[in-house]
Amino acid sequence: MNSKYDVVVIGGGHNGLVNAAYLAGAGKKVLVCERRHVLGGAAVTEEVFPGFKFSVASYVVSLLRPEIIRELDLPRHGMEVLPLDGTFTPMTNGDYLWRVNDHAKTRREIARHSRLDAEAYEEYGKAMVEMGRFVKPILAMTAPDPTSLALRGLRDLLSIARRFRRLSAEDQYNQVQLMTMSAAGFLDQWFETDVLKATMAASGIIGTFLGVRSPGTAYVLLHHYMGEIDGAFRSWGLVRGGTGAISNAIASAAREAGAEIRTEAPVAKIIIQNGKARGVVLENGDEIQTKVVSSGVDPRLTFIKMAGAENLPDDFVSDVKRYKFRGSSGKVNLALDDLPNFTCLPGSGPHLRGAISISPSVEYMERAYDEAKYGRFSRRPYIDIVIPSLTDPSVAPPGKHVMSCFVQYAPYHLKEGNWDEKREEFGNTVIDTIAEYAPNLRDIIVHRQVLTPLDIERQFGLSEGNIFQGELSLEQLFFLRPVPGWAQYSTPIRNLYMCGSATHPGGGIMGASGLNAAKKILREWKN
Repeated sequence: MNSKYDVVVIGGGHNGLVNAAYLAGAGKKVLVCERRHVLGGAAVTEEVFPGFKFSVASYVVSLLRPEIIRELDLPRHGMEVLPLDGTFTPMTNGDYLWRVNDHAKTRREIARHSRLDAEAYEEYGKAMVEMGRFVKPILAMTAPDPTSLALRGLRDLLSIARRFRRLSAEDQYNQVQLMTMSAAGFLDQWFETDVLKATMAASGIIGTFLGVRSPGTAYVLLHHYMGEIDGAFRSWGLVRGGTGAISNAIASAAREAGAEIRTEAPVAKIIIQNGKARGVVLENGDEIQTKVVSSGVDPRLTFIKMAGAENLPDDFVSDVKRYKFRGSSGKVNLALDDLPNFTCLPGSGPHLRGAISISPSVEYMERAYDEAKYGRFSRRPYIDIVIPSLTDPSVAPPGKHVMSCFVQYAPYHLKEGNWDEKREEFGNTVIDTIAEYAPNLRDIIVHRQVLTPLDIERQFGLSEGNIFQGELSLEQLFFLRPVPGWAQYSTPIRNLYMCGSATHPGGGIMGASGLNAAKKILREWKN
């Protein structure tokens, strides 16, 4: 086979699909090559056990850019977001914290623990909204490099500086703190209730090999705070049919625009001639010629495996090899024949319809990290739980439920043994930890799926099992992501671009990397 396209997109994850949809919409002949039998990358729905459909990896949505939803008309293509109502945190002393989307109810609940914190929660919310409004426009731009004299980048930097100057002095101070402090340290300045700080700080460690008291995690806290659903700021939701429905909706929009999408078409090699990408070779030997290659997979796979280090500058290769993945999380998906019964709030009430956070104290969270630092998975891990079948009955048989458990910490590199040996022990630890708060859990499990970082790497092509294609640490953000000097979607190889979450603005089901890269490609397009 010797096909010709304008663009070949490597990887059918949500960013790759967004990239393809916009390029096809601009009149380009686009082909998406996806390694697996199903689209979506980590944003995928699979029927792991008969009748039980799981969002196997990514499981909630909030960060997906509103302009992508609007411009690709994703609701028409089948995407329906169902709001996730609040976060329920059981405590070790038999009490609980239950924050809901109703602000007044949440204030009353926090006041039950601390009246001072109830007042501070109001001010904290306002401050974070202002910080989110400041950062959100940056998500939609190609990250300007302050070391470059490019006119477009200088204009963008000047725009950011002007907007920063317009912030109040207090908001400027908050913004600097968010970029430098730890999540727990930042929250210490606002609140006194331990369980509140622990649960809120959890958003600062998602996808990082850092603890809640590690500097830099306050920005990750903000990163997860900026989401919205139908204009409702900092809202989170589940997608009817699982997160795969998002990917399928984007794929439908891409096909409607004229893109061709192939599954079970893994790319083995990027063809490079005279420093320029000319096409790709699939693992089955098919050669596909193209004017542009846009890679949605991570830098290690793109440059070291597919492009080949011999085709790249030595300093660039060194930077790619230094890029930190350090996968730190696992996933346990459970099929249940009943609902978990939490001793602190018995019954199947509305507290089970939101997120359930096993994060009883800041010390608990930090001790979980301490174990991971020394190469062991956490024996008392942080766990973020949702039960999608309560909101979307279509994902489980009648009277049954699916339960998703996101787990930290599970370091990719273990000091003793390997993940194939430790997988079941890890799964048991997660179930035992939840059972301390909901003792009936062990008795209602019908099936379970345990994904270690190694499994995430194997199944989804995410190096070291990092769910964001690389840590969201300060030295790997903005104009430094993924490599200093090459953080604007282009690469040292002409006509080879990056469009995955290893580029600015990073991970989560956001789509911004795919969109920004498409705009960059079209700006630089040469016939």
